Amino acid sequence: MDFQALDKKFPFQSPDAVDTSVLETFPYEYVGREIEVEIVCDEFTAVCPYSGLPDFGTITIRYVPDQVCVELRSLKYYLLSYRNVGIFYEHLVNRLLIDLVQVMQPRRMTIEADYKVRGGMKTRASAVWTKPATIP
Repeated sequence: MDFQALDKKFPFQSPDAVDTSVLETFPYEYVGREIEVEIVCDEFTAVCPYSGLPDFGTITIRYVPDQVCVELRSLKYYLLSYRNVGIFYEHLVNRLLIDLVQVMQPRRMTIEADYKVRGGMKTRASAVWTKPATIP
């Protein structure tokens, strides 16, 4: 199959098109008090980098804030910026994790992508980050 021909027929953007500048945070008022925040986006879409066809899935973000929390409206815009991006599932969870950890610096974070069945196969991928311990 000539994938380059498909790229011309079904154009999509590279992961460089993802807009991390829209991500905003707000101060977590209970620093030192550990809570887990879970955010579920069940309407996530990106594009298969081979076929250019859309991939649909649910993104679950779980994190324990340290100093800040992510502002949800900004997170929606950030996730929406993947709409026309060609990215593999395995790369997506790592990219989300890197971007969100960079902005929030949480204590812990897990990103899970649970994609709809495609071609008779269901795929789920997850990536985990834990803030390194500090020695007093």
